[in-house]
Amino acid sequence: MRATALKDKYTKEHNAMAVWVCVFAQSDDEYQQLLTEAKKLGDIFEETANGPKFLLNQPIAGTVRILKIRQPDPDKTERGDADFTISDYKAFKKEQAGQANFKIIPKDNFEMMELMEPGATVRAYFSYPSIEEQYQDLFLNNF
Repeated sequence: MRATALKDKYTKEHNAMAVWVCVFAQSDDEYQQLLTEAKKLGDIFEETANGPKFLLNQPIAGTVRILKIRQPDPDKTERGDADFTISDYKAFKKEQAGQANFKIIPKDNFEMMELMEPGATVRAYFSYPSIEEQYQDLFLNNF
């Protein structure tokens, strides 16, 4: 909800839905507790260097299908993030690029735009290709 509020504050993409949520553990104990709870919601489908990704048995909040639990990281003091799917990433990028609180992050096989507000407890991301496109086989076989 907080990531949605952040997205809505800074963009016109009010209908964009989150399909990915990442929770940032703030301690090793919390990380273990979050893993225990996440395992009740779905199965790990990918291990990463900073924490596993879970495919949820049932979407949460209506649209969230992937949950990542991130290990404690002093650079990630927020509680988490959500990745939103938008209808026209190229137009969105053109509109938001250079705006305060937005940053483009190039990755190997995709790029994402990060939205951070000083003092906020969450981050919002917008990926291209979208999470649904990046994990198309996973989504098709499980939903």
